Amino acid sequence: MDNSQFSAIRLLRLAMLAALVLPVILFLFLAVTNYRHTQYVADQRIERTANVLHEHGLKVFETVERAIAETNEIVRGMSDDDIRANEKQLHERLRAMVESLPQLKSLWIFGSDGRALVSSLAYPNPNVDFSDRDYFRAHIDKDAGLFFGRVLRPREPYPGGDFFSVSRRRPSDDGSFRGVVQISLRPEYFEQFYAKLQSAYPGGYAAMVREDGAVLARFPVLNQDVTIRSASPLGDSMRAHPSGGFVEQQSVVDQIDRRLSWQKLSDLPVFVLAGTETKAIRSEWLSSMAGYVLFGIPATAVLLGVMGMALERTRRLYVEQGRRVAAEGALRQAQRMEAIGQLTGGVAHDFNNILMIVKGNVHRLRRDLDDAKLIRKLDMIDTAAQRGETLTRQLLAFSRRQNLTPSVIDLAQRVREFRSLLAPSLRGDIEIRIDVPSTITAVRVDVSELELAVLNLAVNARDAMPNGGTIEIGVRPVTLRGEVAYDKLQGEFVALSVADTGSGIAPDVIARIFEPFFTTKEVGKGTGLGLSQVYGFAKQSGGTVTVWSRIGVGTTFTLYLPRSREVPQRSAPVRADDAATEEAGSVLVVEDNTEVADIATALLNELGYRVTRVGSALAALDLLRDGERFDLVFSDVVMPGGMNGVELAHAIRKDYPDLPVVLTTGYFNALDKPLPRGLPVLRKPYDIAELKKTLQTAMSRTGSAAATG
Repeated sequence: MDNSQFSAIRLLRLAMLAALVLPVILFLFLAVTNYRHTQYVADQRIERTANVLHEHGLKVFETVERAIAETNEIVRGMSDDDIRANEKQLHERLRAMVESLPQLKSLWIFGSDGRALVSSLAYPNPNVDFSDRDYFRAHIDKDAGLFFGRVLRPREPYPGGDFFSVSRRRPSDDGSFRGVVQISLRPEYFEQFYAKLQSAYPGGYAAMVREDGAVLARFPVLNQDVTIRSASPLGDSMRAHPSGGFVEQQSVVDQIDRRLSWQKLSDLPVFVLAGTETKAIRSEWLSSMAGYVLFGIPATAVLLGVMGMALERTRRLYVEQGRRVAAEGALRQAQRMEAIGQLTGGVAHDFNNILMIVKGNVHRLRRDLDDAKLIRKLDMIDTAAQRGETLTRQLLAFSRRQNLTPSVIDLAQRVREFRSLLAPSLRGDIEIRIDVPSTITAVRVDVSELELAVLNLAVNARDAMPNGGTIEIGVRPVTLRGEVAYDKLQGEFVALSVADTGSGIAPDVIARIFEPFFTTKEVGKGTGLGLSQVYGFAKQSGGTVTVWSRIGVGTTFTLYLPRSREVPQRSAPVRADDAATEEAGSVLVVEDNTEVADIATALLNELGYRVTRVGSALAALDLLRDGERFDLVFSDVVMPGGMNGVELAHAIRKDYPDLPVVLTTGYFNALDKPLPRGLPVLRKPYDIAELKKTLQTAMSRTGSAAATG
């Protein structure tokens, strides 16, 4: 993808991110705002409840104070003995007063010794000592005013449930302690009221507590004595702000977190508390957020899904477009390289015939001349012809028209031996590193072409590192899956990489580096055919070659060669005897080029063969059908007349299976057609040693086959 496509993809991704982030931010804002509103509503409800509790408490205790005052008025001026004497009448009056006020449990008049003089509960009153009760002891030494006692249990023989007391000193003219008037109040009266008040709100809480934190009544009800610790957040806040406020605290009794508000009952030493469980506030908040969630999540998901589909379709479109562009570029490059290959192959074919004539005549002249000076000149001509042969070989390698002699080798093992092959061509300031696996990596390649390809890459790397560096040769098994970058090859391959730490190759140059005669080196320092040979070798071996490079970092060439399942072969040296053999046999030479035919005839005669020459494949078949007998047919591949050398070889194999055939060519395009099994091909230009070895091999194979048959 190009920069504009990357920008479009990036913009879509940012839009997707915004489509996710913005709703999340909005949702968080709504969540915070809604939570604050929910808490505000809860605080308003708690405060209203606290106001109701405050008013209720004031009215109850106002009634209690009037009852105490009325009782004191009833017994004003009466001694303890007078009260005992009128106990029955006083009992009836106290009982009537208690029965008229549902919040009261009992009403008592105690003497200075702590014994009850009269009560609303019983007549006659049992002789029980209450001087240890807090509501009595609080008034002995001083006038404590209206005193609120702790929650107590009734003392035998008095019946009933728990109570807390409100008491006041009996008045006296001299200020002496004459006893106490006490009213017992039922906590359940308040708890029932609190329960009714909070029943509409889940998690509601209400309580009445003394200044010291002792709980007098509470909802939810707890059947135990409870005190709010003075060091707790609620205790600290009640002391610091008795008029009221809000605080959150976890109860030490039931471990429930609550939000609480308090108010002091005027000048009484009592507070009322109202509150709600924080869990209930959160539940109310979550319920209010459910609508946003139920609408927001699906809407956001749909939006993200649509944008995701758009992003994926756009990405696929760009990827497909990139693949199409790459495929079109690869096709254009392949067509261009194929056209260059056709051109170079044709040139090499004609040039090989010329070289064949030159080398053949040099060989004949060298044999006939004794003048050392002339022989040195012939050597110079022969050397030039060999250089021309090398050039045509590289051209044919690029055009994939040369004849390869593949064998199965362990590439990792062979690469280990490359150090000695490469060292003479490199400088001392270049380090060679070899990294190959211990496992067998079998490939089927022409070993000499493989070595030449690696040597070309190493020399190329050397020239890219004028100040020294490192060449690393690696082998690894890979699996290709049809990617365009690897010419759509699929299957198991072995990757042979040659990496350097040189100057790198510019991007605009990489597209042309495999073209023949293209070079960035100075004139005279490179033919431009080295990388062409690498390219042609890789292609003709069924693989491909890739290049990665970065300016200032280095370059890596990687050859991908098909992995073979055959067992690697061990190489064995082949020795050839160049001596002439008398009466070696008769050979039918099929060659349309007269000069080349003359050279072939001369070399064959020198080797001891009797030679018969024809100019076409059809003429050769006519001789054979006329009964002419030959020990071998030596034919060119490309010939006029409607039949080439390969077709001639097929015809001879069919009609004369015992007659060996050897083909020779400098243009291997025709060899793209399948050859008969075991048919040798001699590459032009050849010398007498190569000719002799090839003919002897062909004749020995045919002889062995005939003997076996």
